[in-house]
Amino acid sequence: MFKIISISNNARLGVLKTRHGKIETPFFMPVATKLAVKLISPKDLEKIGIKSIISNAFILYLDPGLSTIKKAKGIHKFMNYNSIIFTDSGGFQMASPAFMESINEEGVHFRSPIDNSKHFITPEKNMEIQQELKSDIAMVLDYMPKFEDNKECIKESVNITYKWAKRCKKAHTDKKQLLFGIIQGGTFNDLRKKSSELICSLDFDGYAIGGLGMGEGSKLLDKAVKNSVIHMPKDKPRYLMGIGSARDIVNAIGNGVDIFDSCYVTRHSRHHVVFTKNGEIRINKQKFRNDFTPLDKSCKCDTCKNYTKAYIYHLIKINELTWKRLITWHNLYFVKNLIDEVKKSIKEDKFEKFKKEFLKNYKAK
Repeated sequence: MFKIISISNNARLGVLKTRHGKIETPFFMPVATKLAVKLISPKDLEKIGIKSIISNAFILYLDPGLSTIKKAKGIHKFMNYNSIIFTDSGGFQMASPAFMESINEEGVHFRSPIDNSKHFITPEKNMEIQQELKSDIAMVLDYMPKFEDNKECIKESVNITYKWAKRCKKAHTDKKQLLFGIIQGGTFNDLRKKSSELICSLDFDGYAIGGLGMGEGSKLLDKAVKNSVIHMPKDKPRYLMGIGSARDIVNAIGNGVDIFDSCYVTRHSRHHVVFTKNGEIRINKQKFRNDFTPLDKSCKCDTCKNYTKAYIYHLIKINELTWKRLITWHNLYFVKNLIDEVKKSIKEDKFEKFKKEFLKNYKAK
């Protein structure tokens, strides 16, 4: 199911096998919460070279609903995407007052923001939903605390997440669908250790580090990742949930992480932020009015091959929304290409040199 091909210090290059094919790790997944990456079609994803996305099982359960998905014969056929799809359980919605009502050891009471209907989701119900969706990799139902929660709240989330994980594993019967456990613990070293050891004792197909990217900052993020990875098995894939900045991805790969997802890339694209080898720039600035160079001179994406900074600046100023798609395309390609370069450096056992040079040149705003 997962095989490590090369290692450079702690950075790993491997192959993950799913029912929709194999994928080389490390890799990044754009967020397609409702089976759509904003402004980018499934065929666009194939052209960019992105081979995996992540959707939200609970959101899809609400709309379009399991009946529609079943008639479509699963989410892959519904969206006409033949590569790998992860589904998150809906744990992230517990941090949203628009969804969350209450939680206990039995499950979570959600309210739908679509029609205000009430839904009680247990680990067993969640596994039923994800198996109906026929995703390639399902995530256990986890209790994700808020960053500002106190240590007692986060300790409770660790305990409940473990109890739910055991029930998810027992209820999960689709042998072709991989199941990943999720580690919580906030930024507390002892809770990260405890959650890692508890979740990894259940022998899932892979393990995710959850509850980060919530405002803790890069230093605490890096520390929490290290404190999780050190207690995770070396022969299973490691997935850092919700992290998508170039700097954080490279650092986490150096800590032994294999998989990433985040809305950071596409969301920032819609707010004028462009990723380049020298860091992030804001393309809506006046200084780009007569700049007839590509967004990134070293980039070979469709946007950079065909359009200039001046043209995209012009589209922004006349409120022609095409600019959002052009930047999104570029930024997705940039992250995908960055990870391709990382993989090459791991194969050549030069990752630390690559990391040092990249971080020196890349200035995130």
